[in-house]
Amino acid sequence: MKSVLLALSMCAVCTSAVASDSKGPETRKEATMEAKPEPAYATFGMGCFWCSEAVFQQLDGVKSVTSGYEGGDIENPTYKQVCSGQSGHAEVIRIEYDPAKVEYDALLDIFWKAHDPTQLNRQGADIGTQYRSVIFYDSEEQHKAAKASKEKQAASGAHRNSIATEISPRKNFYPAENYHQDYFNNNPDQPYCRLVIVPKLKKLGMDEKSQ
Repeated sequence: MKSVLLALSMCAVCTSAVASDSKGPETRKEATMEAKPEPAYATFGMGCFWCSEAVFQQLDGVKSVTSGYEGGDIENPTYKQVCSGQSGHAEVIRIEYDPAKVEYDALLDIFWKAHDPTQLNRQGADIGTQYRSVIFYDSEEQHKAAKASKEKQAASGAHRNSIATEISPRKNFYPAENYHQDYFNNNPDQPYCRLVIVPKLKKLGMDEKSQ
């Protein structure tokens, strides 16, 4: 009798082990899939994208920054078309970020600090609708956050003039030509980089290095 009970016990253990082994890899796979976060994006226009890109590349939690065009009516516009002011596009940056490390509201805070949102269709010497201050939102959640952030800025007293920043739904983002990408890191000694970007990074307390 003892031998029978022992055999049954060993059989139960083996069956349990087999079941555990068969479920283990799949369970681990499912856990891995569940743990992988969805990519999050933010799209801002705040003047020349060379400068905007350099600013957001410094932030922890930002995975990539792509310079491009948004908000216009022409498909796949060229830099020349956008600079003409006739395409309706704004120079923007498309930021991919990890929301576990940096929140959308934190990106908005840098957006306000890194340019003058009271200037209409210009930033400093860069003049035209392509240089307008604009937030393009991807979701209603981003829309609400952008509106609340703008209202907070307006009530803060930090700006002498009214905020001109546009808040619009994102339509079609078109990456700019390759030579615009990672511009500051690839051209650190260009006059624009030394005279405009470097002082802005220092004003914001940021390094000159990319992430």
